[in-house]
Amino acid sequence: MTARPTGADRADLIADAALALLAERGMRGLTHRAVDERAGLPQGSTSNHARTRQSLLEAAVRRLAEREARVLVPGTLPAGDGTGEGRGELVADGRGEVVAALARALHRYLTHHRELLVCRYELALEATRRPELRAFFDATGLRFRAPLVALMTAAGSPEPERHALSVVAWCEGLMFSCAAGSYHRSVPGEAELRTGFDELLRGMLGH
Repeated sequence: MTARPTGADRADLIADAALALLAERGMRGLTHRAVDERAGLPQGSTSNHARTRQSLLEAAVRRLAEREARVLVPGTLPAGDGTGEGRGELVADGRGEVVAALARALHRYLTHHRELLVCRYELALEATRRPELRAFFDATGLRFRAPLVALMTAAGSPEPERHALSVVAWCEGLMFSCAAGSYHRSVPGEAELRTGFDELLRGMLGH
């Protein structure tokens, strides 16, 4: 007989089941009983782990951020010594590496993890109606800001915070169009995304 998961493994199983339900059935399909059934756990297991709907939603948001981080956060950044020496070379090489990293991550997300996008939209909309979830959702999302600001810095941005917001806005628009909008049947290839990111960064950075 296969042992039932416990502790962190059970928490992940419950949160993953919650995300699967959100992607397939939307917010109305997310119930404690449905999560038990999807996870293959005894009735009441999800309630024991997350007693309220708020705590279940928070578990889903937390797990979503963990899974998105594996897909979206690039593993390496262009190197620099922080002194400014050789900055011209760093800017040129850095932008190319940033463009490649962003395009690779976004293409991976759009082609292999689009169900996570649907979950994010479901949870983001629910957060607009639940102030307590809004605060949790926003705090969890902050983990993506620092890596993107670091990427903009590596690309030579003089205002990495502001430029990071512009990149986020561009990515969000493209992701929504490809996941739920009129471009859901024509996801751009990685080469197209590289071109788009390169044009965006050239326009912002002026080089």
